[in-house]
Amino acid sequence: MSTLTADPAADRRDPPGQRHGQRRRQSAIRRRRTLSGWTFILPNFLGFGLLTLGPVLALFYIAFTKWTAFGSPQFTGLDNARRLIGDKTFWTALLNTLYYAGVHIPVTLVLSLGLAMLLNQKLRGRAFFRSAAFFPYFTSIVAVAQVWNMLFSPEFGPINQFLRFIGLENPPDWFTSSTWAMPAVIVVSIWRETGYYMLLFLAGLQAVPPELHEAAKMDGANWLQRLWNVTIPSLRPTTFFVTVMLTIGSFKVLDLILVMTNGGPGTSTLVLSQYIYRMGFERNDFGYASAVSLVLFGLCMVVTITQFIYNRRKER
Repeated sequence: MSTLTADPAADRRDPPGQRHGQRRRQSAIRRRRTLSGWTFILPNFLGFGLLTLGPVLALFYIAFTKWTAFGSPQFTGLDNARRLIGDKTFWTALLNTLYYAGVHIPVTLVLSLGLAMLLNQKLRGRAFFRSAAFFPYFTSIVAVAQVWNMLFSPEFGPINQFLRFIGLENPPDWFTSSTWAMPAVIVVSIWRETGYYMLLFLAGLQAVPPELHEAAKMDGANWLQRLWNVTIPSLRPTTFFVTVMLTIGSFKVLDLILVMTNGGPGTSTLVLSQYIYRMGFERNDFGYASAVSLVLFGLCMVVTITQFIYNRRKER
């Protein structure tokens, strides 16, 4: 019989000194386990606290100050908020961000799910096609921008040449047009990120029990009915995760726009993240940049919490 038994009768039979020794050994084991746990999580927690949590908390104070990174921040109350209300460039950047997210999120979600379902079939060479679909995601963003800038070239780009070939006499100027620059950026972003979210959906599809599809087939369900009643409900946790990640990534997009259009022409592709970068690092106005950051932070929080609530209601 184990000496660490929890039987009260056995405790009464053991001498008091032995019971005290057992409790000390159990306490030592618990302390070692607690120390081991903290040893594993402390480095990550320290990094998160110093590099993420600390700056976020400081942001809430700096947003109410005037600070140029030299000297001490000067508390100005709601001056930055009043400045935001009358800042036309801020509202343009906010609308551009919503425009980008409103198109990028649903299109990427649908394409990545469709591509995952296609490459989840038993096709010849599917491993190659999976790799090819994922390849753009880890390609250098500068290389991606340069290639697509050449593809979208108004005069010599193959995209406009193809449009002329099919009969369109005046194809768009793309990155030099205030109307077509944002759609072109969205196309490049969708092309680049679809492969990554495809892999997430592939993992979710492979976790769906095949018995569910077999039972649906026996009940006479066609492909569309199985998709709607079996596949999509089974993918709800994956879809929720992908949607949250897509939403956050869309609202804080910066690198692709920075290297492709730099917010131009004019302010047609200027988004909140780039406006924060301009105000903070180009104009040295960190107080106002922090105020804009609070708006972006609140926007991400509201949308993410709404998605959490909606997902929880669906699960019930």
